[in-house]
Amino acid sequence: MLTQFLKLIIILITVALFSSCSSTVQEPVPRHDTFKIESGILNETRVINLWTPPNYEMTKDTYPVLYMLDGGVKEDFPHIASTIATLVAQGNIAPLILVGIENTERRRDLTGSSQVEADAKIAPLSDGSKEFRQFIRSELFTAVEKKYRTTKQRAIIGESVAGLFIVETLLLDPTLFDIYLAIDPSLWWNNHYLVTEASKLISTATA
Repeated sequence: MLTQFLKLIIILITVALFSSCSSTVQEPVPRHDTFKIESGILNETRVINLWTPPNYEMTKDTYPVLYMLDGGVKEDFPHIASTIATLVAQGNIAPLILVGIENTERRRDLTGSSQVEADAKIAPLSDGSKEFRQFIRSELFTAVEKKYRTTKQRAIIGESVAGLFIVETLLLDPTLFDIYLAIDPSLWWNNHYLVTEASKLISTATA
């Protein structure tokens, strides 16, 4: 089942990337749920957008979950949700649940620490990835799995600095998700720290 989930998401990414390259038109926002989490970890309110398959209310089935960063309705959520909805309707992929995490301070949440002066100019607020990861683990998973019928299969997708967060999470906490999908990750952050230290970080995380 995990292999099937991976195959479905690879199809999704391919379609989404080609679609985004060929169109600059803002897509309509598909029918979805929006709820808020009062995060004690982040000390702020976080907005979550969640798309369920069309037949969700008519079945008792459980579904794998794709978590997406930059998941606001004015960010990437409409495009990815529309792509999934089309693929599901066409029978090209099996149904899944999409969870979009809307940003507040994007670069703060998605970066670790950096000793590079130029990075501080790009992201004056940074080094919040540890807390953001804890929010996902302890608060977001709980909220989603309490309210919706999910399997234990989880994937995460993001690009650019969101891809950096995904790679960092894979290296530091590899069991948090089953599938990690980082598109064009900003691995230059902190003088390519994640690249140069990857072997050491993997060894520590799996020890």
